Amino acid sequence: MRQTTTLACQCGRFHVELSGEPFITAECHCNSCRTAAGRLPTTTPIQAPNGGTPYVLYRKDRVRFPDGTSLLRAYRLSDKAPTRRTVTTCCNTPVFVEFQGGHWLSLYASLWPDATRPAMQIRTQTADVPDGTKLDDSLPAGA
Repeated sequence: MRQTTTLACQCGRFHVELSGEPFITAECHCNSCRTAAGRLPTTTPIQAPNGGTPYVLYRKDRVRFPDGTSLLRAYRLSDKAPTRRTVTTCCNTPVFVEFQGGHWLSLYASLWPDATRPAMQIRTQTADVPDGTKLDDSLPAGA
């Protein structure tokens, strides 16, 4: 039997149910994620201290939204952006990023309580890190 993880927004009106384990966790350093972190109306910080955005990735067929979907609002960085970033309207909790045509959802790691948040496994898009930013060697990184 597969484990089910249930997470909620800060006020508890929206829930997401996740079946099994994520297929990967990643801290993204792309320009798009850094820009979005500065634009999204969130009450929970979505960036790590080093400027990366931690995500927990699940296949879409292992994600279920039992309630509160009417409270979700999607944001795009531009009209032609292939990704949408979704935040609750009730309490501005960041929920996920969806890539157009992707089979997965990148859930913001900040959805998890600190004690149960999955550890990051890799860093991605580190070629976009601003000059002067130092990343430690605690995770494998791809440019």
